[in-house]
Amino acid sequence: MTEFDFSVLNWIQDNLKCGFLDFLMPKITFLGDKGLIWLLIAIILLITKKYRKTGIIMLVGMALGVLFGNLIIKNLIARTRPYDIETTIKLIISKPTGYSFPSGHTLASIISATVLSLTSKKFAIFSIPLAIMIAFSRMYLYVHYPSDILGATILGVAIGFFTYFFANKTTNKKKLRS
Repeated sequence: MTEFDFSVLNWIQDNLKCGFLDFLMPKITFLGDKGLIWLLIAIILLITKKYRKTGIIMLVGMALGVLFGNLIIKNLIARTRPYDIETTIKLIISKPTGYSFPSGHTLASIISATVLSLTSKKFAIFSIPLAIMIAFSRMYLYVHYPSDILGATILGVAIGFFTYFFANKTTNKKKLRS
């Protein structure tokens, strides 16, 4: 797996690295720092009556992502980041702390994009491309392996679906009982 991961990362470095992306990718990855953009979107949704439930589901999903992804899985697997192995790569962002697998930026993004997409096709139009760009930025910046992104994507979709459907099933039962 590591050989494949490095072949993808090095292909990105050899074929896509350019001044424009060196400028853009740190800004895109910043949107995913601590789930910043997704937290902001969730807060905005909480303010609206129509989408308050979606905001709550996003927050619960992201909390589950932090619990399972960042606190449990990252520490169990304890995977070294790619720049710590391939030391010739010059990072254009500050070195992230913590382990590599799964990507927390990607996890929060995929959870949020999943919940938003299940809520509305309008939300899918902006959330899916944004989540993909954030995930790609982590590889472009050489701070995550492709398998970190893939693992976070699988876990993120699972958590997003789980929180969305569990919340809807729970709230629908309560409505039926009243």
